[in-house]
Amino acid sequence: MDGKSRAAIKIDALVDIVLKKDQRTGKLTRGHVKRILTNSSQHPHGIKVMLKEGDQVGRVQKILTDDDK
Repeated sequence: MDGKSRAAIKIDALVDIVLKKDQRTGKLTRGHVKRILTNSSQHPHGIKVMLKEGDQVGRVQKILTDDDK
């Protein structure tokens, strides 16, 4: 599932995000959602979140399910 809809993202969900510094390369960082930072219900580049792992901030590219883990 992609990360363009705020309703699809839950606290503690496992997600792949792209950090600001990695936007050119598209390198993904995996972690668990600590906070949802985007207020709008949709965003074309992905909802911005903060991860529990190192308080990293980026836009959600993929929400991982049990099948993806």
